[in-house]
Parts: sequence; C-alpha cells; structure tokens
Amino acid sequence: MDQFFPRPAQKDILTYRGGTMGVSAVPGSGKTWTLSYLAAELIYSGCLQDDQEVLVVTLVNSAVINFSQRISSFLAGFGLLPSLGYRVRTLHGLAHDIVKERPELAGLDNSFQIIDEREADRIREDAVYNWLQKNPHQIDSYLLEDLNTKKIESLLQKQIPDLLNQISLQFIRTAKNLQLSPKTIQKSLESSIPDLPLVNLGLDIYSAYQRNLEFRGAVDFDDLINKAYQDLTYDSALLDRLQDKWPFILEDEAQDSSLLQQRILGLLADQRNQKNWVRVGDPNQAIYESFTTADPKLLNEFISSADRKYLLPNSGRNTNTIISLANYLVDWCNNDHPTPEVRDALYPNKILPTPEGDYQPNPESNPDQIHLHDEVLSPDKELALVGSSVSRWLEKNPHKTAAVLVPRNDRGKKIAGLLRDQFNIEPVELLNSTLATRKTTGSLVRIMSYLIDPGSSKKLAAVYEVWKRELQTNQAAWSDVKNITTLLLTIKEPELFLSPGPSPDWLISLSDVSEDTIKQLTLFRQIITKWHQAILLPVDQLILTIAGDIFFTPDELSLYHKIATFQKQLSTQHPDWELPSLLDELKSLARNERRFFAGGEGDQFKPEEHKGKVVITTAHKAKGLEWDRVYLMSANNYNFPSGSSEDSYISEKWFI
Repeated sequence: MDQFFPRPAQKDILTYRGGTMGVSAVPGSGKTWTLSYLAAELIYSGCLQDDQEVLVVTLVNSAVINFSQRISSFLAGFGLLPSLGYRVRTLHGLAHDIVKERPELAGLDNSFQIIDEREADRIREDAVYNWLQKNPHQIDSYLLEDLNTKKIESLLQKQIPDLLNQISLQFIRTAKNLQLSPKTIQKSLESSIPDLPLVNLGLDIYSAYQRNLEFRGAVDFDDLINKAYQDLTYDSALLDRLQDKWPFILEDEAQDSSLLQQRILGLLADQRNQKNWVRVGDPNQAIYESFTTADPKLLNEFISSADRKYLLPNSGRNTNTIISLANYLVDWCNNDHPTPEVRDALYPNKILPTPEGDYQPNPESNPDQIHLHDEVLSPDKELALVGSSVSRWLEKNPHKTAAVLVPRNDRGKKIAGLLRDQFNIEPVELLNSTLATRKTTGSLVRIMSYLIDPGSSKKLAAVYEVWKRELQTNQAAWSDVKNITTLLLTIKEPELFLSPGPSPDWLISLSDVSEDTIKQLTLFRQIITKWHQAILLPVDQLILTIAGDIFFTPDELSLYHKIATFQKQLSTQHPDWELPSLLDELKSLARNERRFFAGGEGDQFKPEEHKGKVVITTAHKAKGLEWDRVYLMSANNYNFPSGSSEDSYISEKWFI
C-alpha cells in the first residue's frame, strides 16, 4: 500500500460522504493523492452497492494510469480487491463510453470513427484551401491597402491559410461547445440584419468540415462530447442506469472543463435531487483555456455554491521564496493589473508551505534561488545567456534536474540547437517532436523521396549518406562516404547501376576506385533493390522493411514502428492517397510542423529520469512537472503582455 499521511486540510476533505464539494488546490498540494484516497475510502466505507462504482474523471491518459495505480494500492491496503469499485476515465473517454451505449441516438452506426487532432487539422486545412479557391477576393478588405498583387499571392501560399485555419478552429470549437450546428447558425444568419462576413466565412468552413466527417461516419473530440450530452438528454433510461452505476463522481483538473463537459457530469451526478459530485482543480492553472473552450470560472461558480468548499493550500514543491513570488503575482493581478477587466482572472488562493513535520518539507530557502534578469535582451542574446548558464550549472550539478521553459515550440527548437552547437549539450526535447524523431523521420523522407523518383542520381546519393550516417563522427570514414556519393552523382541513368540488364553495368565501368568502394556500392545496390521490390507492399510494411536495414537500436526500431503505424492510419483514412501524399505528412513531422510524441503521450514525461540533463519544453507542457532548476525564457511584455501603454507585444498579423 502507498504510504499516505494526510495534512489537516486533506483530512477535512476525506470526511466527505455525499453532496457537492468544491476544492481549490494550489500546485503541489497533493490533490491526486487526496482524490485517490477519498475514492478508496468511499468504497471501503460501504457507500456502494455490489454493482456500483465511484467514477473518477480526469483530463489526460497518464492521469488515468496514475489514479488507477494509487486507488488499487489503497484498496489492497484496506484488504479489498484492488480492481473493483471504481472506474477512472478521461472526459473524452467517458463521452466515448456513453455514445457507444446508444450510437444510433447520435446519428452514428456501431463502427463510427473518432478522428484525432492531426486528421481534424488536415480536414480543416482542406476546407480552408477550397474556400480560398472559391472566394479568392473575399478577404481583400481585411488586408493592408498597400499590398501589391505579388505580395498577396505570396501570402495566399501559407500565411493567410494559416490565419484562416486558426480562426475556423476556434469558430468550430465554440459552435460545438454551444451545440450550434451549421444549419442552426445558417438560420440565425438569415434573420440577422447586418452583414457578418467573418461569421459567414467560419460557417462555410464549418459546414465543409462537418460534411467531410459525416461522409466518413466519423466524429472529432468536440462531437464526442456533444453527442454524449445528446444521448443522456434523449434517453432517460440510459441516464438512470448510469446514474445508478456511478453514485459518486470525483472530478480532477476541473478548471479545464468546458460548459458542455460540466453539463454531462452534472446530469450523471443529479440523482433524485441528490448530487454526489466532488470537483477539484486549480483555477489559476487553467492552461487549456487558451486553446480550447475550457472555462475556469465554471469551477469557481461551482465552489461558491457547493455544499462543502475547501482549500488545499499547502505545497512542499517549492522554497518559501518561490511561493512568496507566486503569491505576489496573484495579488498583483487581482489588485494592480493595468487592465482592470482581467483583475478577476485569478482565484485568490494563497500557497502555504507544508506544516512542521510534514512528509514533504519545503526545500531550504535562499534568496539567490530566484534571479530576475532585467536587462533588455535581443532574442539571440537571450539564447546565448541561457545556454551559457545551463552549461555552467549542469557541470556543477550532474545529479540534479533542469529545464528551460519557452513560450513556443520554435523558440525551444532554437535553444536546443544552440546547446548542441555551441556547448556540446544534448538536451531532452519535450516539444512538438524530438530531434531524434525529426532526424529519423528525415532519413525516411530521403529514402522514400528517392523511391518515388528513382531516376534522380542526387536523391540516390542522399540515400547512400543515410545508409552510412553512423560514420559521420569519423572524419576519415565520412570522407570515404562523401567520395562515393560524388561518384553516385555522376550517374546519368541510375538504372544502369541498379538494374543494368543488357545495358553496361555502371559499377563494372568504374576505374581507379578501390576494392572497398566496389564492395560498398555492391552492398548498397542490394539494399536499394530490396527496397524497390518492397514498394508494392502496404506503406507500414515498406517502412518496417527499410527500418530493418538501417536501424538497429531498440529506440530507433520502436520509433520506426510508431511512424509505420501512423502512416498505416493515414493510408486507411485516405485510401486514395499514394506514396507522394503520405510522404508529405512525413515531411511535416521532419520539419516539426506536426505534433508527434515518439515515446507515447507527452504527459507521461518523468523529469527524474533525466538527471544531469536539461529538458526543453513549453510552459504549457511543463504543468505538473518538477525540476531542481528552471529557466523561464521570454518573460517580457512581448510574450506576456499586461495591457500597459509600454507593452510591445504580438498583435494582429502584419498584413491585416
């Protein structure tokens, strides 16, 4: 059994046996431990009948595993079977369970698909492209007047489609959260007096996006929530059965729930006018609010009206100096923020250190542990400053953990590159994708580019370098590789090397080359011939065939297996796609344009496994993670504007 020593604030929460309870928890206050132990106690205390469960709802898959393991451990300690009496689901997982009960109510068949974010992005991008093709001048009135035709054509290649894609994403998400279908919005527009061109734009793209999903018999994650709510409101027998099955609902990370998600849980908890619903979260850590329809004010309102309301204020995660700084920032926002309209954005929670004798005492305070660098820096100078500091600190602290937090993935890529190039430090990347993923995918891109265009000697030579890439660190050996690639570049007709047939064999015609060169080219020809034969296989099998010839470590082979699975999914979703279309997706991964976590979900990351190294990640992805030393980059009014007159911040696109 996991050892749990509840603090006084946690003991109060563990007395809960029914009704509504709202808990505002500060970072590092042990809310996961508290909810897990409460679930186990509700089961142990006999609050459930034999066929009932405590439903624990959380945000991400890694948290599901975490809760399940802890509840199981606590139940085993109580002498109970560790796998009975509870169910842990993400909000989307719960919605899927509900829809699967009665898919026909939601207009779906039993084999409906759920598309992931990557596929949703692709469908929306296609809808934006088609809209621009049909309406090439519709947005002209929003562009700067002095833009010439050539500049507008250039913007239409990428920047304008990217902007419209961002607008349409928010339009679609908001519409679905408000349960507004394209037809509903269309009816409202017909009765509106003013012309609303941006709403019409969003509606056109929303309609095209939704038609694409319906054609596939698919739903996205927002649809899943919407249709689960529909099922519960249309089928009272289903709702009654689920209410009886889950008499207690414990919700984690409640600050990141949307209105519709809250309504689903509210329906499930509303049993004969008795709601047994516990919501725990930190309203000041609502990171999903910035890119989804999550709304932390919903949690604040729930806490205000709950039967019981508590704070989890104690945290042993930080020193008192860091706690004081965090509390000051909340006070400043609530009382002195230059923009009065946002002074209610943060909940007035005070982080408190842990009580004396606590199992997690706060680290010893030292004023030097907080360093505010107030010198005005250029982006490049900031990179150099942080890189130098990281290098010095890692050298002195090989058994500690460190992280650099950046506002955006592209900034993380730059600091990672600087650490490698100037300080010979290999960082651990927790960005859209890691360097290892991009390099491995880049190798595959070169190989598949050649297989699509086998008449290119330039691409053939690039494949040879991929095949011999492990020799790059050996200057003499790499020089030999370069000599052979130079030879391959001279081939005017690569088929004379690969499949000479009755034609002269290019390899035999070589003179003044060493026996080793002939040997290496002969082996290379065998490999290339094998790949050409494999090109008729399904794309995932082709990729695994290539991987077996050029990758040998378990990590590399595991990564290639995930890439192969990803490509197989794309091929299934797009049966009309041939190798060039699939290759385009690989290129996006290699350029860090698509999110791809090779080791599984990014939220399963464990900093303690990377002692003596520095982790590069965004401030969003760092939520809930802990390091001994943290660099917060770009802490300025450009990236974090406050609305003051001195701000110089990221505003509208320059061409608007």
